[in-house]
Amino acid sequence: MDIGVHTPPLYGESLEDAVAYLAERGVGAIEPGVGGYPGDTHLPRDEYLDDEDAQADLHALLEDHEMRISALATHNNPLHPDEERASEADTELREAIELADQLDVGTVTCFSGLPAGGPNDEVPNWITAPWPSEHADAHEYQWEVAREYWGDLAAYADDHGVDLAIEMHPNMLIYEPSGLFELREATNERVGANFDPSHLYWQGISITDAIRHLGKRDAIHHVHAKDTRIYEEESRVKGVLDTTAYDDEANRSWLFRSVGYGHGEGHWKDIVSTLRMVGYDDVLSIEHEDSLTSSTEGLEKAIELLERAVFTDQPGEAYWAE
Repeated sequence: MDIGVHTPPLYGESLEDAVAYLAERGVGAIEPGVGGYPGDTHLPRDEYLDDEDAQADLHALLEDHEMRISALATHNNPLHPDEERASEADTELREAIELADQLDVGTVTCFSGLPAGGPNDEVPNWITAPWPSEHADAHEYQWEVAREYWGDLAAYADDHGVDLAIEMHPNMLIYEPSGLFELREATNERVGANFDPSHLYWQGISITDAIRHLGKRDAIHHVHAKDTRIYEEESRVKGVLDTTAYDDEANRSWLFRSVGYGHGEGHWKDIVSTLRMVGYDDVLSIEHEDSLTSSTEGLEKAIELLERAVFTDQPGEAYWAE
């Protein structure tokens, strides 16, 4: 299992310098953005797509540092009711799939997107309850939109031999495991999870149970290492559906935290062990979004903890069971 890094926190450095910095710290994989909210600072699609020379230079850089790309990231909303915004997100996804195929990268990480609540609405609508009944009707409309779009996109990904790893994220249609399964069953097995525990913690979802639930069905395509701390002093009063600004830390019910600062080392060892139980042996890609630390300090502390948690060798025979 590799320790990886989602590279936006290092956008102040060139790709070459970022790769060198991470390699010096024992990181074995990167997850660069190629569009959407992560941007494409380290890997502009238009500079690498269909350009064999640029791709060869990238492979040489990675090989020099014993580094690989775990996934290409493009997080946006291809189901947006604004046709221009939806089209832009769709182009990003399809070109990311094409580029992943050309680079021999097996995965694109993304969001499911979120439609409006009806064909005449102008903004996406995250629905969290079935009553009053117009919300249930809106939710069914959203699923009709999603099934049509994702059925086509999943087929496109399959044609290119690329998995689509959806980050289960509130304010998107797919934000927890049962919704992910529903979309996977409506499309194909290219659709799976970019398993990011940070969004599940504050929803009250058990991380290791969710790993078992998804992993036993081979539905985990990629994993983010990202922590969350729930601050009960606030959540006891206003719950966890908190619209307080992320940089107003003292007044939020929860914050994204560096690995180990939301949950202890033992918890992260349980995550690694449960991933191994269900057959996942790929990457833990650190996503740094902790506003209480600098990017480099947060990354380095996460790397140090995960180095103690991950397994690098394959298990031997269980001689004691013979």
